[in-house]
Amino acid sequence: MLIIKHITIFVIMTNYLDILIKRIAALQTKGDIYFTAGLFEAQRTNTLIGYKRNDETIFFTAIITFTLQRLRHLLSTESQKIVDNITAKAIQNYPDFENKDGLKTYNFWKTKPSQHFPNGYVFGRFSHFKIPDDVDDTAMVYLTRPHAATDILWLKDKLTQHANLSKLQIKNTFKEYKSLRAYSTWFGKNMYIEFDVAVLCNLMYWIFENKLPINQHDSDSLTYIRSTIETNQYLSKPFAVAHQYPRTVLIIYHVARLMGAFQIEALEPIRAKLIADIRHLLTQPQHRLDRIVLQTSLMRLGIYDFDFEPIEDITNADFEDFYFFIAGLLTAYQNPILYRMARWPLFHIKWQCEAHCWTLIAEYAALQSSYKNPNFTKTPN
Repeated sequence: MLIIKHITIFVIMTNYLDILIKRIAALQTKGDIYFTAGLFEAQRTNTLIGYKRNDETIFFTAIITFTLQRLRHLLSTESQKIVDNITAKAIQNYPDFENKDGLKTYNFWKTKPSQHFPNGYVFGRFSHFKIPDDVDDTAMVYLTRPHAATDILWLKDKLTQHANLSKLQIKNTFKEYKSLRAYSTWFGKNMYIEFDVAVLCNLMYWIFENKLPINQHDSDSLTYIRSTIETNQYLSKPFAVAHQYPRTVLIIYHVARLMGAFQIEALEPIRAKLIADIRHLLTQPQHRLDRIVLQTSLMRLGIYDFDFEPIEDITNADFEDFYFFIAGLLTAYQNPILYRMARWPLFHIKWQCEAHCWTLIAEYAALQSSYKNPNFTKTPN
């Protein structure tokens, strides 16, 4: 009877997955006054001040593409073709976000010319608000589009040039981390050093997937990731350890995804604690999408003994107030008073994306489906 139940759920989830993949594909833009064809629409918001703008960023397009590519082997043949089509349309946009001088790093916004804070009225008019290329977007672009071996080795070296203590020392972190030679979120000649757990997870995913030699910068980055979990800093002070992803749920998602994909000795000591912390969080009230993200994280860590959140009735209304990424307007300022103010939501711009929300649902459904598959033998990556 158990096998029949699993087969039934597997069939239902597989069919629903096909629907989800088609829905995501339908949300990929065909081109309009706000978004170039092949991108996914996103908005930057701050409800406290009534702020909302269409935002033409590569970030969501790249992470949607990344997630779907890594789920591809769990999808039907029809959905695999759709994912391939989504990918082909998405990566055509990558050159527009490439470094303005032709280097193989990537920016959050278009660079030639700079289109920072698009569709805004103030920030986009001043070069002061331009941002440098960043590790997060660069890692995701490299993970979703093949690059030459020379580009991969060049990027690894480039990362070391902007790591902590290579030229500058980090200030906006806990004192115990200031001597770590971990990677910074940002490129840019004079950009301040910043550590972000989630960004480092995405970068380390790229490093492990490419089987690159592990150096001190890599080891120290893993030390930072592990320590923020061990010390509960990611629970009590998420903004301090992840400026771009300042919520415990988002930090968990990135750490679990990295650990689910690779056997990383430096992170194994936190596995049991991470699982226990997720279980505890699931006993508390959570935004519905946060609850799904937490359960996805458990599955990434090989845990399936929980009551699955039903997802077939989810609508766009369930995405309200959910955000995956922020920019702190005061984060760059290293004045202690301004930095304390930087964590206030008043100074946060939040990014939201309907297609990415559906992608998180598809990821959840795919992992659940793989477990319910009667031929399931191991935790999927």
